[in-house]
Amino acid sequence: ERTVFPKSAILAAIFLTGSLVSAVAQTPLPPEIAAPGETAILTLHAEGAQVYECKSTDGALAWVLREPIATLFSNGKTVGRHYAGPNWEYSDGSAVVGQVVGTAPGQVAMDIPWLKLAVASRRGNGVLSPATTVQRINTVGGRLNGTCYKAGTYESVPYSADYVFLRKG
Repeated sequence: ERTVFPKSAILAAIFLTGSLVSAVAQTPLPPEIAAPGETAILTLHAEGAQVYECKSTDGALAWVLREPIATLFSNGKTVGRHYAGPNWEYSDGSAVVGQVVGTAPGQVAMDIPWLKLAVASRRGNGVLSPATTVQRINTVGGRLNGTCYKAGTYESVPYSADYVFLRKG
């Protein structure tokens, strides 16, 4: 026997699904990384790696973050790069360096944390010039767990994230 659903029930299901998707997209950021009173200038997607170095800390060997290396994308096009500092450099020559001022856990254990970074310095003149804050959100991967056995060795862990550049007001 075949079940027939009225067209209105199917349409209601489609609209409800759409509203759930948009509700998820509008989930507020964790308070640790929120930037009340600031306005987004630009959001860029990053694909790259977090590079770790095996170092002796407190007499034991441990993986320590050395640097991120990532390509920045806007609408699928390469528009810049992200590297040690942390630096974000846009194709128009503008760049900012951030300093971590807040952290929140990633969605799962293997995700690097979400961050709020205050812009500590800037170079060039362009789209990133007015940025005062950078948020790292929607992280996937990038965390290295486990023990390292030889000081001076390196390990790269793939990651992706979205970087939101904000300005005051």
